[in-house]
Amino acid sequence: EKPYKCSLCSYECSQSGSLKEHIFNHTGDKPFKCLHCSYSCSKNGNLKTHMLTHTGEKPYKCTLCNCAFTKNRNLKKHMLTHNDEKPYKCSLCSYECSQSGSLKEHIFNHTGDKPFKCLHCSYSCSKNGNLKTHMLTHTG
Repeated sequence: EKPYKCSLCSYECSQSGSLKEHIFNHTGDKPFKCLHCSYSCSKNGNLKTHMLTHTGEKPYKCTLCNCAFTKNRNLKKHMLTHNDEKPYKCSLCSYECSQSGSLKEHIFNHTGDKPFKCLHCSYSCSKNGNLKTHMLTHTG
């Protein structure tokens, strides 16, 4: 049973706290604020996940290799790399991969685009992971 109903849309839930958090979607309020940076959000669970970026904790671990992730959905995407299915194929070379995002990043090798730009200096690159590594030079 879901006795709590949003008066602004069709959302229903079983806990009053869930309805209170849901209302923030309509108001735009972001009352959950990170103590370490400017991040804020409308759901406490999102803040807890965000905090993992500061602690370095990665609770979602792959059982087939040493990879670990802060989000379960990232682990699920990663698990696709362990099967032989590679549905994403580059039309410019023989590159094949299991994730659409990997193909998009690969295409930058052909175009020379560097869409990942540092907000603190002139650095730019073609891979998001390289930008994240670069950002560590600014945070110490």
